[in-house]
Amino acid sequence: MIYYGRQDINEADIQAVESVLRSDFLTQGPAIERFERRVADYCGAKYAVAVCNATAALHIACLAAGLGKGDVLWTSPVTFVASANCALYCGGDVDFVDIDAKTYNMSADLLEEKLRMAKTEGKLPKMVIPVHLAGQSCDMRRIRALADEYGFAITEDASHAVGAEYLDTKVGSCAFSDMTVFSFHPVKIVTTGEGGMVLTNDAALYEKLRLYRSHGITRDPRYMTHESDGPWYYQQIALGFNYRMTDMQAALGCSQMDRLDEFVARRRALAARYDTLLQGLPVVTPYVMTEAHPSWHIYIIRINHEQIGKTKQQVFEEMKKRGIALNLHYIPVHRQPYYEKLGFHRGDFIQSEKYYEEAFTLPLFYELTDEQQNYIVESLRNVLQK
Repeated sequence: MIYYGRQDINEADIQAVESVLRSDFLTQGPAIERFERRVADYCGAKYAVAVCNATAALHIACLAAGLGKGDVLWTSPVTFVASANCALYCGGDVDFVDIDAKTYNMSADLLEEKLRMAKTEGKLPKMVIPVHLAGQSCDMRRIRALADEYGFAITEDASHAVGAEYLDTKVGSCAFSDMTVFSFHPVKIVTTGEGGMVLTNDAALYEKLRLYRSHGITRDPRYMTHESDGPWYYQQIALGFNYRMTDMQAALGCSQMDRLDEFVARRRALAARYDTLLQGLPVVTPYVMTEAHPSWHIYIIRINHEQIGKTKQQVFEEMKKRGIALNLHYIPVHRQPYYEKLGFHRGDFIQSEKYYEEAFTLPLFYELTDEQQNYIVESLRNVLQK
């Protein structure tokens, strides 16, 4: 079976993890800071905080920004549920901004329109989370300008976009945002097994992120309420969480970073081949903004099912019979039963729902061969024939 994504682990990765297993520190050791520094330096950010997964990263980003009861977070409906759930964890509320019909990212035009209305109603968001779907950056220059005008914080959900560029800067530099979140799940471009990270250029946010990651506990005298009792002493000064990454995961991440540019180059080559191979088929291939250089975590196509005379389920099942596991990223969050209970309805975000009806994710990963890709496209050609 050819799956839509998978990790690539080599001998150097295995040796890096083994070296930690033979060391004094399996967790809370030096590998964590090395990995954080490695990613921050690669992206051009000042600070990075590694955590156990990207959901935790989104959660502590909201906490660090002060999001809480009475505040609202806006994000895209076309994302994994964690991009919205993170606000609910903090006692805040969630709303959505529909996607651009071409990029499938949050529409800057619709964001501006929604902000104008929210200002008149006194309901502006505390934070906006643009999601860089498939590894292509949102229109961050416009979103940053809107943040400056309307006064909201920006956390980029770049779970798909490590290694990507926007306006000649690395995604993760936080050039247009307060914080950026990465995911290191096995199907992502770089993996730590499970893992996530928050990057920022703000020293105050950095200290809060570190605090919330580790129970709200500090050993730093600068933040204590009184003088330390001794070298053993620590204080809990906030309600934090156990969101730490292990040294084993961090060592794997550091080793994977050695090949990040190689991973991205192969993904870009495969995406370009898909663009060429899919010409002439009744599908819509990805649109890329001139300002963006995606890292291609996934490759999304759209199919008009009335045109081909087959349902989405039929296409999925017929491709599976040929040994190809398609996927879908994502079911719009507002269509989830939990969010419908919060008051969202079918038809609230038309572009996202039309996208859901037509979108498929084709296999794309570092080890995918040209021969496998040719087979995927030929299989799709046969399936789409009436």
